[in-house]
Amino acid sequence: MLRSVRSKLLAWVLIPLVGAVALNAVATYRDAVHTATVVQDRLLLGSARNMGEQIRYEDGAFHYQILPSALELFQSTQPDRIFYRITTGEGQLLAGYTDLLRPTDMVPGSSPYFFNASMRDMPVRVVALRQPVIGAPSEEPVLVEVAQTLQEHQQLANTLWVRAMGQQLLILALAAVFIVFGLHWGLLPLLRVRDAVRNRKPGTLQPLAMDGIPVELVPLVDSLNDYIQRLEAHVGAQEVFIQNAAHQLRTPFAVLNTQLNYAARTDNNEDQRESLAAARHTLREATRLVNQLLTLSMAESMVIPAHLEADVDCNVVDAVQEVFERLVGPAQAKSIDLGYEPDGNAPPTLAIGAVALREILTNLLDNAIRYCPAGSRVTVRLQTSMPQRTILEVEDNGPGIPPISRERVFERFYRMDDRLSDGSGLGLAIVREFASKAGASVELDTPAGGTGLLVRVVFPIPRPGA
Repeated sequence: MLRSVRSKLLAWVLIPLVGAVALNAVATYRDAVHTATVVQDRLLLGSARNMGEQIRYEDGAFHYQILPSALELFQSTQPDRIFYRITTGEGQLLAGYTDLLRPTDMVPGSSPYFFNASMRDMPVRVVALRQPVIGAPSEEPVLVEVAQTLQEHQQLANTLWVRAMGQQLLILALAAVFIVFGLHWGLLPLLRVRDAVRNRKPGTLQPLAMDGIPVELVPLVDSLNDYIQRLEAHVGAQEVFIQNAAHQLRTPFAVLNTQLNYAARTDNNEDQRESLAAARHTLREATRLVNQLLTLSMAESMVIPAHLEADVDCNVVDAVQEVFERLVGPAQAKSIDLGYEPDGNAPPTLAIGAVALREILTNLLDNAIRYCPAGSRVTVRLQTSMPQRTILEVEDNGPGIPPISRERVFERFYRMDDRLSDGSGLGLAIVREFASKAGASVELDTPAGGTGLLVRVVFPIPRPGA
């Protein structure tokens, strides 16, 4: 499923912002309730003090007056009810509602005292105020209580909260708009890079321009340019390979056409047999060339090293036996002795794919059989020279390769002397390609006897657990 970078960035910015607004909504509501409570408490306290200031003691009795101004403080649009009670220090009711709850946990000296209670099944907010009265027979002050239901309190809290949240949501909406525009403008360089790649003509391998590229996109553009350079080198190599292959295939097919035409025109049976035999040989060599070209193409397409593939434990003895069976005919035709000398300390398997190992052995042994004179010896060895090096060797006592030419023989279609063999010049190129994919290297040397060729395929990484 495709994902939008813009959507992901927008989500990573807005989701935490929305979460912060949600948390702030809870905190804002608590602040609104606290503010409404403070306002209500001040009104209750003002009303209680107004009532308390009207209480006096004269002629052996308490006198009081409930002024209208004491209750006008609570005028609002909400149908709140007001309750009050005035009692002496001994608990005698002077005025008000008898069922108004008296504070039981009010500490002496703590005045005023605010608490929540229930009055006639309605929640109320109550203030209790101790009011000293001059001349009163009791040392205990008069207790004045004023209560109000919570409709106005709830409306004030909701109003404050809605107003604050409206401002925050407006800020959030503006922030979202600016973030969307910011992401759009911020992603324009990336979109320009996309358009530059999309609008290219097929086959264009020029590096992307670095002008105006933000610092964050420089690694991406550098990687693309590096890939373009590697792709250009690969395409160039493929073009050269195709040209060389076309040239190499053109010659044997032209010769084959000439031989077949001659066989078709001649009336001499002996000449006809010789021409057909030559045509059969040319066809066989052309088929071998095509197979080698396909093998080399397969080796180049292997992008995963052999030691990372599932088929990494290739048994060397089985591979050698299979290749010997395939090449025993050409070897016997030249009386060439094929042999295998294993090292007891070497692991029986190599960290390389079975196909790659068979192709390496086939091309090395085929080259040895082709270039060695009749009666030669070709020996395959597997040994270890260091704890972390396993070496596969192919040694022959043929003409060998001069040191000056040992690097060039790995080039495609390179042959030192066409008179010595009718090979295609691809064998060692295939060997090196397969070996490099397995993390191995190929070395050419002269055997200890002083004549012939010794090919070493060095595997620096042993099979795990070997």
